[in-house]
Amino acid sequence: MLIQLKDVSYIYSQGTPFEVRALDNINLEIDEGEFVAIIGHTGSGKSTLIQHFNGLVEPTIGEVIIEGESLKDAKINKAKIRQKIGLVFQYPEHQLFEETIAKDVAFGPLNLGYSPEETEIMVKDAMDRVGLPYEEFKDISPMDLSGGEKRRAAIAGVLVMNPKVLVLDEPTAGLDPKGRDDILDEIKRIYEELGITVILVSHSMDDVARLVDRIVVMEGGKVFMDDSPINVFRHEEELVQIGLGVPQITSFMKALKSKGIDVNTDIINIEDAKIEIERVLRGKENA
Repeated sequence: MLIQLKDVSYIYSQGTPFEVRALDNINLEIDEGEFVAIIGHTGSGKSTLIQHFNGLVEPTIGEVIIEGESLKDAKINKAKIRQKIGLVFQYPEHQLFEETIAKDVAFGPLNLGYSPEETEIMVKDAMDRVGLPYEEFKDISPMDLSGGEKRRAAIAGVLVMNPKVLVLDEPTAGLDPKGRDDILDEIKRIYEELGITVILVSHSMDDVARLVDRIVVMEGGKVFMDDSPINVFRHEEELVQIGLGVPQITSFMKALKSKGIDVNTDIINIEDAKIEIERVLRGKENA
């Protein structure tokens, strides 16, 4: 198993009047090659949870195990764990600090002891992979990039380390529809081409429905649901009660069903909806 959390709880300001239990007895396993979404409303524990995956935050109770090694072990190399499990923060500005994009992406490899020549090859590959062509963007300041380009640069800074896991915290936050679609397409392509595990934190049901094969729903610091997208989105009433919902296309298919049109409501993306509606229309033509 790649990532295991066993009975993990995390308490902010423990022992003070401001004590908050951000995570409450989390048991979770994520295997190699999975594409997992972690969803929940603000304050549900999503960001705190993912910061446990590479040891940025240590549990108050319980343990985190990465490929069989407990992060509680004093001998474990946290730097190698963070190389293995790359985290892209919600705000890319928190990860971009060098004067040019190429220098920013090169920071990790150079600090691991790679030569400048080796690093340049790695940086070029990472930048090209996220849609920031090396020759075009290498000398540009990260601060001169658009919001979507900053996210791509931050992702490149993680991919250059050749991680086994790519964790993305709200990668589409604040982007316009085109920027959001572009980033999601890049993430999907990275997953398909590299075959790494991807963990996507989001509050957008439409985003996760088009990408992932498993959804973990967080509520009040606990795992509220953990299942396939279709099975999770069958529980619309429970999701609404915790401030979430279902993809817009799922709501649309349910509205058609309520009008007496015999459609499958286990539809979570536009492509499947198109196929289903065409099926119903063909049935009416042949009736």
